[in-house]
Amino acid sequence: MNKTRLLTTMAAFVAIGTLGAQLLWFPAGVAKAYPVQHAVNVMAAITLGPLPAVTIAFMIGLLRLLLGLGTLLAFPGGMIGAFLAGILYKWIQNKMAAVAGEVLGTGVIGALFAVPYANLLMGSSSGALVFLPSFLVSSISGAMIGWIIVTRVKLEKYILQP
Repeated sequence: MNKTRLLTTMAAFVAIGTLGAQLLWFPAGVAKAYPVQHAVNVMAAITLGPLPAVTIAFMIGLLRLLLGLGTLLAFPGGMIGAFLAGILYKWIQNKMAAVAGEVLGTGVIGALFAVPYANLLMGSSSGALVFLPSFLVSSISGAMIGWIIVTRVKLEKYILQP
């Protein structure tokens, strides 16, 4: 695997996720839904694998936080969703497995993890039922966008997995 090509592709995904979050978002319960992040997670999980996908999700969350464009909640959902999408795709070799991993990882596990995370780091005492609907709406819409893109664009020659 060419490391320069991998890093360049990862940087492109980070740029798309960071800028795309400001172009396509909508209110979803207590949070804003940023479906581009979830679309990038699915695309990165399929084309690059779980660890680069998690790194990309972390970098997007970090950049959005530093630029004042996001909150700390971008970290647990984005990273868990990217990891689970990558692992499920790697095990099952089906694009819908990556979509399911993103939705389960971000929409359910990430939302549940956000409760103590928000309490500890953000001083919020919200329960899981507050985060679950908005995380699910965001992850389902974004994962489906990512799935549409990877099924319509011929990515086979760009897949960088060994």
